[in-house]
Amino acid sequence: MSSLRVHVPDVDYHQNLISCQVACPVNTDARGYIRAIADGRFDEAYLIARGPNPFASICGRICGAPCEIACRRGKVPRVDDDGRFVGTDRPIAIRALKRFACESAGPEARSTGEILDSVTKFIPPIAARADEIAALLRSALDGKFIKADGGRVAIIGAGPAGLSAAHDLALMGFKPTVFELEPVAAGMLAVGVPAYRLPRELIAQEVKVIEALGVEIRTGVRIGGDISFAQLRKDHDAVIITVGAKSSRSLGLPGENGPGVYGGVDLLRSVSLGEDIDIGHEVVVIGGGNVAYDVARTVMRQIASDTARTAARLAGTTNVYLFSLEGAEEMPADTIEIVEGDEEGIKRENGWGPLEIIRAADGRVTGVRFRRCLRVYDEDRKFAPIYDDEDTRTIACDTVLLAVGQAPKLDFLEDGGEDIETMGGGWIKIDRATLKTTAPDVFVAGDLAHGTKLLIDAVASGKAAARSIYQYLTGYELRPETMTSHIVVDHYRRERGYESIRRVDVPTIEPDERLADPNHVVEIGFNREQAMREASRCLDCGVTPVFDGTRCVLCGGCVDVCPTECLKLVPLSDIMSSAEMDSVIIDALGGDTDLANNSAILKDEDRCIRCSLCSMRCPVDAITMERVAFSTDWRTV
Repeated sequence: MSSLRVHVPDVDYHQNLISCQVACPVNTDARGYIRAIADGRFDEAYLIARGPNPFASICGRICGAPCEIACRRGKVPRVDDDGRFVGTDRPIAIRALKRFACESAGPEARSTGEILDSVTKFIPPIAARADEIAALLRSALDGKFIKADGGRVAIIGAGPAGLSAAHDLALMGFKPTVFELEPVAAGMLAVGVPAYRLPRELIAQEVKVIEALGVEIRTGVRIGGDISFAQLRKDHDAVIITVGAKSSRSLGLPGENGPGVYGGVDLLRSVSLGEDIDIGHEVVVIGGGNVAYDVARTVMRQIASDTARTAARLAGTTNVYLFSLEGAEEMPADTIEIVEGDEEGIKRENGWGPLEIIRAADGRVTGVRFRRCLRVYDEDRKFAPIYDDEDTRTIACDTVLLAVGQAPKLDFLEDGGEDIETMGGGWIKIDRATLKTTAPDVFVAGDLAHGTKLLIDAVASGKAAARSIYQYLTGYELRPETMTSHIVVDHYRRERGYESIRRVDVPTIEPDERLADPNHVVEIGFNREQAMREASRCLDCGVTPVFDGTRCVLCGGCVDVCPTECLKLVPLSDIMSSAEMDSVIIDALGGDTDLANNSAILKDEDRCIRCSLCSMRCPVDAITMERVAFSTDWRTV
């Protein structure tokens, strides 16, 4: 008996096919804005992208893009000219297309004018656009929930989680105030992500929109110093802690404590804020993630920049090494980070774990000793490294930068947070569903709630904390209300040759240009032609062929015409026994349980490219192309 799993489409089946939207932590309709770009509707594309995400423009630059990982275009088989399987296609460049939509119609749209739809569109100054976007956001929520009466909420930390919470709280009718230790808002976005990835003006523009909603942001304020946590709780109806994990984690190596050894995030912060840090001539970065590459690539830029324009302290550096415990294929850093790091001259060394940091008699760092790592993870993918203690090497250097993870710093809880329980490593104990701590008025969001994850996860967490505070302070609950529509699309057609278009790589500047200016943004982004071409690759998974078994005459025409062989017509007896027929299948057959006289059309969703040839071929109109769309609103209950 075949092991094929038979699934009769239910009410959620087609909705779940829109895998990019399902994968996004805030359910952004990526398919919606991509198809809008393909049709040249750029303003609409921006509004779709911005709707659920206060940091749409920033996500267009640096999001980890779980939507791309889930993209079904990346699962479609590819064949060569001889019909041989040569692997699968590549996902749609969703992140880059979001950037294009935001650059076309978002707050960062060029104020000097740009060409859209063959006309010059003049964009008002950012302050005016911030007010305009804020007004649109308010109007979009009119009547969807009962607004609060202006309760005061304090948010500790102006990172993406804190600002997302403040953004939604303001729209709900609260008066949120954000307290930030750093002299600038946006947390690690401003002091952790290098400017060559995320322009500082863009951060400021996104923050202006949040301020335009009525959010007050106070920078340069230390909770536990300038104001106690106890006083903060006294002055506000609720508090959200979103300080993140900003402290560099140590390794406990011999020789680690002392001059010449720095945390990677500490270096990024110092460079972002223009502070001096004593870096030598030979630099070793330890770590294999994106932060490690941010650190290494930042140092490379300081090396190559002209002393007159940047800090002379880095002018004499000659080499930057990056040592990763993982092999090249296992490194947690994004592939593009690794590729661009190699292009820029970072000396990557895979499969080595540090043993000790060697110092001279006067305390100066002189090198790092490593040992070969044979395996990082066990069979269950748990961290369980195995080393070859006989295979060691020493790298001469005078500076070591550790980028092996971060931890939270919550010493301000000592005055006023006695009722907040903590767990191992200093993490706060929370209710995972509500993000509430053991103190009734204190909530947590961001890294403190779920560990270090993606930017979009922090955004989702901040929004979830805002909803919990709404319920806590108003007594009302906000519940998601998902609206799903099914519309038959007559004469559905796609762009000519869309199925054979290869992914458009995001243009970047050349390596020598990148290193000429530490703040020179690496990715250029798509122009109009490139964006529309890449967007046309989208399979538009919301549109799918729907089969009416009462009309089908079993001619097999749909199977014959399918270019990807995603359809198969088989007798039910080939795929199941009578015992395996559940109530859903029996109902679909009208109660007829005779396997020999009933057939099934099997459809491989990973192969279907929505070409509609099956619908056009069907002689009895048993196949229709239907568009399914869903959106989720939060409403008071």
